[in-house]
Amino acid sequence: MLHTDIPTDEELRSLASTRSLHCVSIYLPTSTIAAEAEQSRIELGNQLTAVVTQLEEVGADKADVAGVRELITNLIDDSFFWSYQSTSLVIFATPERLLTYRIPNRVTPTAQVSDRFHLKPLLRAVSFPQAAFVLALSQNAVRLIEVTIDGSAEEVSVPDLPADASRIFATRGDKGSARLIGAEGEKTLLGHYARQIDDAIRPVVNGLHVPLIVAATEPLASIFTNASRYAAVAGETIGGNAETMSPNELAAEARPILDRLYAGEVAALAERVSDAIGSGTGSSDLSDLARAATYGALSTLMVDIDGVIPGFLDEQSGAITLSEADDAIDYGIVDEIARRALLTGARVVAVRADDVPGDSPAAGIMRFAV
Repeated sequence: MLHTDIPTDEELRSLASTRSLHCVSIYLPTSTIAAEAEQSRIELGNQLTAVVTQLEEVGADKADVAGVRELITNLIDDSFFWSYQSTSLVIFATPERLLTYRIPNRVTPTAQVSDRFHLKPLLRAVSFPQAAFVLALSQNAVRLIEVTIDGSAEEVSVPDLPADASRIFATRGDKGSARLIGAEGEKTLLGHYARQIDDAIRPVVNGLHVPLIVAATEPLASIFTNASRYAAVAGETIGGNAETMSPNELAAEARPILDRLYAGEVAALAERVSDAIGSGTGSSDLSDLARAATYGALSTLMVDIDGVIPGFLDEQSGAITLSEADDAIDYGIVDEIARRALLTGARVVAVRADDVPGDSPAAGIMRFAV
């Protein structure tokens, strides 16, 4: 079982606003398998050695080096912590404090030291949380299943959720029921059933922006999809008899649908950014993006999750100065563009290099020209 703790938007902004003389960012692949987790602990020890070397090379105070070393060493020695891991581990440390996040995305191992945290690889987990609701639906039963980012699946208790369609179909005996007879009448009744279900689950799912995947046979699957007022109902459904499927089986069916859903979102976003670049309201030029991020002019930013270009951004103008080395003095300019964009309310989406338009490690849409 995966154990995850992805930062909230508020936590992410707090991380983005952190400035300290020595900020350490470590990204490390991990595993829920004991033997592989032990290997991750060894690798973290190697990362710590690299971090200490970077700090010493730039003349960090001995007390600061000792503080970072002690915090990370204590984490390495915590056997209980290593028993509950996800796919990757993110560590943010200053000489006084250490934070960890376990994420379901596979990251490239890296250790960065600067005066701010290296956030870009973490943004992938925030951009695509890999969670969903599955509505297992038939005339005989209704269940709402929460599929979490750690791979678990549990039924959610929903007040006022109808147990089945029996009460709806009993209305065929009401006055004016002639129009409810036959195939068209059955579709009408199923529409009533779908609206009752939608009314019941909306207080549970609204505001979460998590995909809702319907598991049902036709025509009920399409009837509910068309009737629902929840904005994130997935267009693709899980076929077959949902009554006989366990929560874990439904989760397994939902995973590939989620993958395709997110891939479609990335492709659609890339197309929007490409159109903006073509119309002059967007850019893939790092100098333009750095200036726009500094002045709060970016509304949307796509960044390569792995790409690192050492250098600086001027605090006032956003002008870029490139560096030859990636060390404890320099920081990645793409990461800094993303950080500034986050702090000014832009949507920042971390993707693979091939998904970023314009043959660039970053591309974005402008709110206004700068």
